[in-house]
Amino acid sequence: MAVLKILELVGTSKESWSDAAREAVNEAAKTVRGIETVEVVNSKAVVQNNRLTEYQVQV
Repeated sequence: MAVLKILELVGTSKESWSDAAREAVNEAAKTVRGIETVEVVNSKAVVQNNRLTEYQVQV
């Protein structure tokens, strides 16, 4: 029997959405073993002075 644990995380980055997702997984991996997949549920960015300054993803 397989057991599935679902976590909801938000990762942030000043570089990209993929980097934000990577940061969320890296943080989760500190306490959760065997992470095999992630699903990006939502993505957004912070805009300051008409420029993207922070990328955020909910995984």
